[in-house]
Amino acid sequence: MDSRVSELFGGCCRPAGGGAGGPLRGRGGAAPGGGSKAKKKNGRSRGGKANNPPYLPPEAEDGNIEYKLKLVNPSQYRFEHLVTQMKWRLQEGRGEAVYQIGVEDNGLLVGLSEEEMRASLKTLRRMAEKVGADITVLREREVDYDSDVPRKITEVLVRKVPDNQQFLDLRVAVLGNVDSGKSTLLGVLTQGELDNGRGRARLNLFRHLHEIQSGRTSSISFEILGFNSKGEVVNYSDSRTAEEICESSSKMITFIDLAGHHKYLKTTIFGLTSYCPDFAMLVVSANTGIAGTTREHLGLAMALKVPFFIVISKVDLCSKATVERTVKQLERILKQPGCNKLPLLVNSDDDAVTAAQQFAQSPNITPIFTLSSVSGENLDLLKVFLNILPPLTNSKEQEELMQQLTEFQVDEIYTVPEVGTVVGGTLSSGICREGENLVVGPTDDGKFLRLKVCSIQRNRSACRVLRAGQAATLALGPFDRSLLRKGMVMVSPEMNPTICSVFEAEIVLLFHATTFRKGFQVTVHVGNVRQTAVVEKIHGKDKLRTGEKAVVCFRFIKHPEYLKIGAKLLFREGVTKGIGHVTDLQAIITKENGLEESLGPGHLSF
Repeated sequence: MDSRVSELFGGCCRPAGGGAGGPLRGRGGAAPGGGSKAKKKNGRSRGGKANNPPYLPPEAEDGNIEYKLKLVNPSQYRFEHLVTQMKWRLQEGRGEAVYQIGVEDNGLLVGLSEEEMRASLKTLRRMAEKVGADITVLREREVDYDSDVPRKITEVLVRKVPDNQQFLDLRVAVLGNVDSGKSTLLGVLTQGELDNGRGRARLNLFRHLHEIQSGRTSSISFEILGFNSKGEVVNYSDSRTAEEICESSSKMITFIDLAGHHKYLKTTIFGLTSYCPDFAMLVVSANTGIAGTTREHLGLAMALKVPFFIVISKVDLCSKATVERTVKQLERILKQPGCNKLPLLVNSDDDAVTAAQQFAQSPNITPIFTLSSVSGENLDLLKVFLNILPPLTNSKEQEELMQQLTEFQVDEIYTVPEVGTVVGGTLSSGICREGENLVVGPTDDGKFLRLKVCSIQRNRSACRVLRAGQAATLALGPFDRSLLRKGMVMVSPEMNPTICSVFEAEIVLLFHATTFRKGFQVTVHVGNVRQTAVVEKIHGKDKLRTGEKAVVCFRFIKHPEYLKIGAKLLFREGVTKGIGHVTDLQAIITKENGLEESLGPGHLSF
């Protein structure tokens, strides 16, 4: 873990030097040989500058990307083999696959004539229909391969029509300084209407009256944006309901709208650590640049290893020179040693496709979008990017998580009339079914209580089975809400969960004004756990200063928590901040494994 992330939290921006090189602009960031429609002769473009050899990286056995030289009139046996291959690629991409037509397995860009390409796409469409999928042409590009006839390569997205609600679901945390336009951008994306310049688009996102009055988000809200199997946007336009969006979508983007004001920093950190976002979107206002909590939010995303991309909003309010100055300011920060990122400025659909694919493959690529929620400028580029953005985990990792015992993190607690107690959160492992009996805890005295899952809702639609990695709300019937709190876990009774009040973590002190000593109190964030802890001991040292590493023993001051070895940890107190991971637990052993058999009348249903 690089201690130089501390510069993003406490230090000032250092001038770019020895960074990751110049930003990738436009088609310069495309894969070798891709992204340009200019014809090449003898390895040179029409402009006369030398180009890279016309190669893509060799085809990987795993993953959801398939190279095909041509698919012209295959035999029946060959066709069945191709369909089986497509099923495998779709499984690897959890319902999505990308086919490069006109490319050999070693990555050589050969290309096809127009007639061959038409026949190949026809075969690909037949294959997709066979497995219940749709195809969308992402882009075409011309290549010259020792031929006078124009030859093309076509990149095609294959997306499976969802069955049993198993649409691909990606969670995107939205970060950025207060008044940078986060909620307005989400309102425009999810409602399908442009903003009027005075914040009309964000009104549907706010949860409290004071948020509407001040225009500032103080709580965590969730918004959904769907894409159907043909890559078309499905949102609340045309008076659709959330259920209709879920039914029509084969891919769902769940935006986690977080607070930008420093006063609500603990809420923002909770959203990042607890809701396990796949990606983060950092929104920066073009007219103010990097201000307020922008640098801090960028540091949080890096500390928690959440891949992020950047959206520069409000470009309609600024001159072109001001927007370019903000872009250069971001590039300078991204390239400094603490970040070591490679900016990729997105100016066209072709750039958006390249950005989505490279962003998922390389953690160092950081796409940058410049757009306006009022004029709609470049908004479609962000939609193209989100449509193509692949999941970080493949089907094998998903299967391994589902084989484990059930573990559900409790992030939100509600009381719903005629339903009873409802908890919201993420299933981190296993499978959870309607009617399943679980245990929840730990309580203040370290016990786990029995309960029954009465019903499940995912994206506001009824769901019978919940799989690892999915977020949902679970109805618990008459279970007493006062016995629950955020930070608890609901686990399978066979798990025998370990809880602790004292634990050790290897940490890096990102920023502290003086020295960090025994007895210092900090707020610790580990997953959905958020509690004050006191420093009991610093191994091998008496004190720590900014940038130093150590193994530190912490003790929760209120009640025990359920932790796992290896879990990411973030702690803060005022300007003091640090990151690390849990290395050891002093497990609490309670009578009968802490399992409470009953709570008295009316408290739970078996």
